[in-house]
Amino acid sequence: MSLLRPLMAPRGLIAATGLAAAGLVGGGLILAHTLNLAACPLCILQRMLYLLLTLEAATILTLAGSPRARRLGAAVMAATTLTGAGIAAYQTWLQRFARGVSCTADQPWWEHLVNWAGSVWPLMFEASGLCSEAGWKFLGLSIAEWSLIAFSSMTIAMLSVILRPAERSAR
Repeated sequence: MSLLRPLMAPRGLIAATGLAAAGLVGGGLILAHTLNLAACPLCILQRMLYLLLTLEAATILTLAGSPRARRLGAAVMAATTLTGAGIAAYQTWLQRFARGVSCTADQPWWEHLVNWAGSVWPLMFEASGLCSEAGWKFLGLSIAEWSLIAFSSMTIAMLSVILRPAERSAR
């Protein structure tokens, strides 16, 4: 248990969340290119949120010296992870119950953002797949379902940072 103590500390949870998010982006890119998977607009949004989590974690670890600042940073990260969980849940619903349906009926602002990002950095953000197609599964779960698990786990980690009782200084 003593080996896990630093990881379970607020800084450790923030660092682990940022590293996991960066790893998921890298893993997603490797899967996409080795298995020739086409990312959809919702996949790209989730990738953007993982990148944002990586940036948020690095910023918090660099600038947040006090427990209060780390809690505030964890709250920002929790908002990001909850957003990601919502998007992944919606994509999971599309894949399980609305097969053959596009991401949305008309092109909302976020699809314009994804299209713009794809034109600027195609390797990272090009969206050419359908949101309702699972494409590839591991242990019976689609990438969207694994992403839902990842975002949910990250949300729990950030909530534990936020809700952790204040440590008392030794006298």
